[in-house]
Amino acid sequence: MGVTERDALIIVDVQNDLCPGGATPVASGEAVARAMTAAAAAFAQRGGAVFATQDWHPSGHPSFAPQGGQWPEHCVQGSRGAEFHPALTLPEGTVIVRKGASKDAYSGFVDSDLDAQLRARGIRRVAVGGLAADYGVLNTVIDALANGYETRMLTDAVGALNVEPGDGERALHLMRINGAELTTLAEALEE
Repeated sequence: MGVTERDALIIVDVQNDLCPGGATPVASGEAVARAMTAAAAAFAQRGGAVFATQDWHPSGHPSFAPQGGQWPEHCVQGSRGAEFHPALTLPEGTVIVRKGASKDAYSGFVDSDLDAQLRARGIRRVAVGGLAADYGVLNTVIDALANGYETRMLTDAVGALNVEPGDGERALHLMRINGAELTTLAEALEE
């Protein structure tokens, strides 16, 4: 497959609040941050673009439990919880895409300009990883496919919340049956 200037890596929500010690933690969050660091370096070295989405909720966001939503307060704009996890190192030139400021947005394509930025760079194929497989990654992959991008999901660079046991596995199944290629980073980088 390899990586060209028509490829982009989308790192989904590798933020403190989605990692151990955060408000909505994924147990493997730190490992995912390290895997996405390796993926980002590899994509940048081969001329691919790197995008990193960031949940960016205002205080009192409707998805928060105090406002009747299903989640504890998380990734509040300007908070430590909204910052990228310290184990995630992003290469120079990474495009930060903030989402979820005006409405609930699991997908990196909702309430953001991600699609416009990908199209402006002539991106045709995306690889996606990050947090969480059963929410942000799943929805970003489904929307990437719906927007016409050839889409690969990096199975070794993703972690699930698993609110219900098996949610992560179900998410992988949904991505695959909707047309995503499930692959590892090493497989995605092969020439």
